[in-house]
Amino acid sequence: MRVLGRYLAGALLVTALVLGGVAVGVVRGASSTVEPSAAGPVADVILVLGAAQYDGRPSAVFSERLDHAAELYRDGLAPEIMTLGGSRTGDRYTEAEAGRMYLADAGIDAAAITAVGVGNDTLVSLRAAAQRLRTEDITSVLLVTDGYHAHRAALMASDLGLQVQVSPVTEGPSVRDGITDFYVARETLGTVFYLLTGGSSGLGPEVL
Repeated sequence: MRVLGRYLAGALLVTALVLGGVAVGVVRGASSTVEPSAAGPVADVILVLGAAQYDGRPSAVFSERLDHAAELYRDGLAPEIMTLGGSRTGDRYTEAEAGRMYLADAGIDAAAITAVGVGNDTLVSLRAAAQRLRTEDITSVLLVTDGYHAHRAALMASDLGLQVQVSPVTEGPSVRDGITDFYVARETLGTVFYLLTGGSSGLGPEVL
């Protein structure tokens, strides 16, 4: 029994260390920043992870991601923007299409925007984006999402062969809410699930 107890104690300690390490990554990912470079763009394309849209109108969360991507584009951090995210049954638009229209209306050159309307979770949409980028021989991306989601999304993108930098939103609902214990716990569990299985946990946002 003593031996079993030591094994259990050791397993619990290892589990706690793993969860703690992942949680630290989640918090650090939320505070990531990417500054403009005098040498030119820092990535080939800005990837905007999708969120809810309502008949072509991005939700508040999605709008903040798109606004942040537009700011990065105008600052010269990348020459192109790719919007991601699929649709639900009955939707007339994909999240990616809603994002593309929003950016074009905001004055971003339509020729610089690509919409990849596949997937309703982070991993599926990133797979679709990576496949599209490979056809264009592009691997360097600047990822835009909410702070609490940045670590897991960047990990997935890196595993798909992309060279990833991440720039979380700096305004909007997710920033006002802050990095709460709930979000940290959810993303920690979602990241551990991904590391163990290579799949989506369903614990994170339904959209990219």
